[in-house]
Amino acid sequence: MKNIYTHIPGFPRVGAQRELKTALERHWRGELAAAELEAEGRALRARHWARQRDAGLDFVTVGDFAFYDHVANHIQLLGCEPARFGFQAETPLERYFTLARGRAGAPRGDCACGHGSANDQNSHDGHDGHDSGSPALEMTKWFDTNYHYLVPELDAATHFELSSTRLFDEVDEALALGHAVKATLIGPLTFLWLARSTDATPRRDLLDCLLPRLLPIYGQVLARLKEQGVAWVQVEEPILGLDLPQEWRSAFDTAYWQLNQAGAPLLLATYFSPLEENLSLACRLPVAGLHVDGVRAAHELVSVADWLPVHKVLSVGIVDGRNIWRTDLDAALGTLAPLLEKRNGQLWLSTSCSLLHVPYSLEVETALDPELASWLAFAHEKLDELAVLKTAIEQPRAAAAALAASRAAIATRRASPRVRDAAVRARLAALPDHAAQRKSPFAERRLLQGAKLNLPPFPTTTIGSFPQTPAIRSARAAFKRGDLDGTGYEAAMRAEIEHAIRRQEALGLDVLVHGEAERNDMVEYFGEHLAGFAFTRNGWVQSYGSRCVKPPVIWGDVSRPAPITVAWARHAQSLTPLPVKGMLTGPVTILQWSFVRDDQPRADTADQIALAMRDEVDDLQQAGIDIVQIDEPALREGLPLRQARRAAYLDRAVRAFRLTAAVARDGTQIHTHMCYAEFNDILPQIAALDADVITIETSRSAMALLDAFGDFRYPNDIGPGVYDIHSPRVPDREEMLALLRRARAVIPAGQLWVNPDCGLKTRGWPETEAALRHMVDAARQMRAEWASEATNAATSAAANAAVNAVASTLTNKVAAEAGSGTAEAA
Repeated sequence: MKNIYTHIPGFPRVGAQRELKTALERHWRGELAAAELEAEGRALRARHWARQRDAGLDFVTVGDFAFYDHVANHIQLLGCEPARFGFQAETPLERYFTLARGRAGAPRGDCACGHGSANDQNSHDGHDGHDSGSPALEMTKWFDTNYHYLVPELDAATHFELSSTRLFDEVDEALALGHAVKATLIGPLTFLWLARSTDATPRRDLLDCLLPRLLPIYGQVLARLKEQGVAWVQVEEPILGLDLPQEWRSAFDTAYWQLNQAGAPLLLATYFSPLEENLSLACRLPVAGLHVDGVRAAHELVSVADWLPVHKVLSVGIVDGRNIWRTDLDAALGTLAPLLEKRNGQLWLSTSCSLLHVPYSLEVETALDPELASWLAFAHEKLDELAVLKTAIEQPRAAAAALAASRAAIATRRASPRVRDAAVRARLAALPDHAAQRKSPFAERRLLQGAKLNLPPFPTTTIGSFPQTPAIRSARAAFKRGDLDGTGYEAAMRAEIEHAIRRQEALGLDVLVHGEAERNDMVEYFGEHLAGFAFTRNGWVQSYGSRCVKPPVIWGDVSRPAPITVAWARHAQSLTPLPVKGMLTGPVTILQWSFVRDDQPRADTADQIALAMRDEVDDLQQAGIDIVQIDEPALREGLPLRQARRAAYLDRAVRAFRLTAAVARDGTQIHTHMCYAEFNDILPQIAALDADVITIETSRSAMALLDAFGDFRYPNDIGPGVYDIHSPRVPDREEMLALLRRARAVIPAGQLWVNPDCGLKTRGWPETEAALRHMVDAARQMRAEWASEATNAATSAAANAAVNAVASTLTNKVAAEAGSGTAEAA
């Protein structure tokens, strides 16, 4: 009987050359028909399954592919598309992309744009004269990753039904290609946990009323998969790694007893976090196997092996699915040895989680430093590592050469003198205690900044980036190829900066940005200018939909050899009398959105980055830049999933930000930006950042995220986003006004800024200008309303003062007369 099996929870979707991104964007532009997009999807899946088979995996994983997002796939599978979209005759694919990207409304009266149907979500982008349409589903981070999922919208009346055949069609594809299939599903409890209630139903009540409706649909899915002949069904329940309320823990027994009735062999999968108090629960559930994260929960593996009944499969995620460092195969085999003994030599080997979170392959990285490349493993290479581990267990002699190569690479990295910089370490060690503290409290800084900047109420700004046009991308590509020299490239970027400044002036924005034409990515750009970073040619990772990022590799100690943004910022400020923000990425976000070295504590690496960016803040203010934005959209993303570990992380993250910002003079206004996250549980730490202004994403949640800031009485200024930049639809002024009035109901007017949700890099200029024009108009209307209220209040106060004066005069007169009469009587 075969003892060792290999599989993976999931594989990257975008393709070796980002084929999915290209196909999606062509489809959205109307250049690729739906049938052609589907064909591209089939071709990608076939290649990915073939790679898994060729690596010797015993099963290929089906159901991990998505044209936009795997949670959105489940929304359609389970028949719970929100009724607010008003779907009628649209195809499933049209509905799917509408959930993800929103839908422009029907024309309002005559429209001169000459575009087509209102159901074509791109047909009216960037044009006035239309209603606001249907906003896309809210996006937020998938647990503690940089992947964004579309949040299901549920309420107490939500109905579920089996409504999509896509999963079953993909299973048939794989079976037809001769693969042994393991289908994968998000588990029912995780799906409900990740959803948002649209009718204020508490999460516990939502569980009580919806789980009984949802489980029969899951039962139908499992029964159909069994009929198709899948070998296994992987049911992902990563919420088992969270601090769950008791009612949710109890629901697992009921749910999995019912799901087990379908008869499909279930592999319950958890990842990203230890099981802790849920360990015995996960082991006793009526499933055929359990997958656990052997990287983040290595200390639990022996306990899992003890608790899990011997007739159940134990799948160990022994290869890291979240980072790109080569696996220490000797150490991995040492970890597996006691498990093999306890499980009678029967074990499944896997990656810790889906390989969605790492790049596709090292094969194309021919320009990467050879020594560094020998330390790395991307998705393809991780499949090969699983194969080596399996061979090493079953046929040790056959794996000797591969193990020796791994051993040599690990030893070289540990001994390399390149990874440590004595000057960086000495500077960090010598920091004084006050290095992370601004000179004066916010109330004092605010007065200085107000007098210096002289901004109106509800000041308008953007988050930083403007559209990366074909001209910008072409110039950058020509510069990288050597077809455009440094002087020509600088001239092209300076022209683009002036173009962005002039457009912002014309729109009437109050605080401008230079547009970031020279930047490829908010993290990659800075990493390219910092020591200790390396970059891949094609190391793309999906963030959401067609949006991919290419995370830097932090392999050594970090420092800033020279100023990075100062010349661009100085040029932008020279073009206008209005304030121009200096734009930086914060140390926590650079850390979170990079592949980070694992040979020292992450906090040490964060502090090294903070010191490098601190130097940039100082140089910007010395150059006359009065506002510096230090973006930290990933601060909450790094929050440990377990409550007990959060305080230590937040202390380190806040320190790193403050270390960056504390060099700012009192008159230098520090902004920060955060997006697509729940802030309720970290508001004290957000306040502790002590940024003068914070801008946040709030439009997709209709300002609901802002309630927490109001309840907390957030002390500093705040700019809640008034429109969603991830959707091509352009909301009108009235929609933005409604959001601003909602914001003003919870935040004092004097603290409010007006801005989009996020940067505008991925949008086009027509829609950008249309949306910003509406935004500026909405801000002006808010100023008029506030001024009117102030005038009315002043008039009322004056009237009250006049009445009080008359009353006082009469009272004094009566008193005087009464005194006179008393004197006469005497």
